[in-house]
Amino acid sequence: MVHKAREKINSNLKFVYSDNEAISIIFQNNDLLLGVLGEFNNNIKELEKITGINIYTRGNSIILKSESKKNELVKNAIKFLTDQFIINGTIEKKDIISSVNKFMIDEKINSSERKLEYIIKTPKKSVIPRSEKQKNYVRALKEKDIIISSGPAGTGKTFLAVAVALTMLLNKKIERIILSRPAVEAGERLGFLPGDMRDKVDPYLRPLYDSLYDLLDYEKIQKKIEIGDIEIAPLAFMRGRTLKNCFAILDEAQNATDTQIKMFLTRIGENSKIVINGDPTQIDLPNRNNSGLKRSEKILQHIKEISVVNFDHSDVVRHPLVSKIVKAYSEKKND
Repeated sequence: MVHKAREKINSNLKFVYSDNEAISIIFQNNDLLLGVLGEFNNNIKELEKITGINIYTRGNSIILKSESKKNELVKNAIKFLTDQFIINGTIEKKDIISSVNKFMIDEKINSSERKLEYIIKTPKKSVIPRSEKQKNYVRALKEKDIIISSGPAGTGKTFLAVAVALTMLLNKKIERIILSRPAVEAGERLGFLPGDMRDKVDPYLRPLYDSLYDLLDYEKIQKKIEIGDIEIAPLAFMRGRTLKNCFAILDEAQNATDTQIKMFLTRIGENSKIVINGDPTQIDLPNRNNSGLKRSEKILQHIKEISVVNFDHSDVVRHPLVSKIVKAYSEKKND
């Protein structure tokens, strides 16, 4: 029996639907197919492991022979991985995990116009939000004056904020990026550390540096620090300042008191954005009740110029074990 087929075509892929629910994904470019398959088909093997269905390759096609719902899931995952390879020239394991995330396989969210809205283009790579909350966060970073985000490690709070800040700096929409955090958990006592101010605070700002170096060449970052385009400042030294034409990020805000967060927020000046990031499960203050992160969310969430974004374990984009660890600790927090 000859099955009728329905075909859908875009610029890179052709989808052939058969009456037996199988889907053939035909690649117009063999190099693109090889990039999606990965060395020794490792990307497809990982996708098989995650989804639990068999994926076949034949010529320039990937063939899916499971039930309709699962076929659609994997089809959309392969579309996502194809876009990822076109944009960045590589596919990492975390991309494969993200490709089957329920938000990333939603056809509405994955429409071309919506995707372009969220892509953050930096000199070294293009950054793509990997969950619906990350999309909302990126939108807030672009549209709101103040953004407060909380959630576990690995959810992209710092990295996405630094990426948006860097693009604004390079596009001359702002004049400076200011990176800050409570330098020492108990009272910010920096005096005993050797060196000047930058030497004292640098160890505590390493995650912010790592994000910068991942997005722009080391030498260029160092140059911008030297000329003051990127400023490193411990939270204790922000008092009394007015921040104009800048993008200021307060990281590890769970270790800032209510008074300190209020102080940082009220530094905002003309043409500036302020981002407050923290993980309320990792409070290092002697008295956990002194943390001002959650209180600031509760007090300020009704102000329209301020956006509050709360991440959870489902938004973690590091190693898949990180999400499981975060979820396990969250479920046992009252034990």
